[in-house]
Amino acid sequence: MPVLEQPLAETRVMLHPVRWQTFKILLGDLGAHRGTRLAYCEEMLEIMTPLGEHEHNNRFIDDLIRAIADEKNLNIKKMGSLTLKRDDLQKGVEPDSCYYLQNEPQVRGKQNINLNIDPPPDLVLEIDITSGSLNKLPIYGALGVPEVWRYDGEDLTVWVRQASGKYDRATHSLAFPDVEIAAIPQFVRQSLIDGETATLREFRRWIMSV
Repeated sequence: MPVLEQPLAETRVMLHPVRWQTFKILLGDLGAHRGTRLAYCEEMLEIMTPLGEHEHNNRFIDDLIRAIADEKNLNIKKMGSLTLKRDDLQKGVEPDSCYYLQNEPQVRGKQNINLNIDPPPDLVLEIDITSGSLNKLPIYGALGVPEVWRYDGEDLTVWVRQASGKYDRATHSLAFPDVEIAAIPQFVRQSLIDGETATLREFRRWIMSV
């Protein structure tokens, strides 16, 4: 019998060596309205194209994060796959989703973020299902992002930045300390059975109970 290959969640192209200036030119030439996301660190460039599984997980977990903020009465500024980069560090990345929470008042009136003067997002979401991707934690650490959530299609892990700039895996979120983050993947799976609207209603009831 033929062996059916598992559909890819994302495609990735890795290029090395690539100059920082080339990365910036690519960002400008490709523009903002595109499906690809870029990351750059130490002359390594990753070009990622999200496919169906990747985008469903990203969009639905984004809905869950917004629901938590809403039910907890927290102001949130959602910046999607905002390009995060600094010339002095020669590092750049476009997360799947990112959010301002603690620092939301500082950027509330801004539609464009400049990390040379603005704080980085408080929370970043990375969907990383297909193996072989660029390790983005050193990029986020250098840029000062306090917290990264990484979903691999099964588990959601929380990474909290330490004073050294490196990340340690954590059991609780800085952004939402009273929410059991490890329970979120079950709602992602439930959405494929019950539908997203019904699952979101159930998730909101669960959030209000914790």
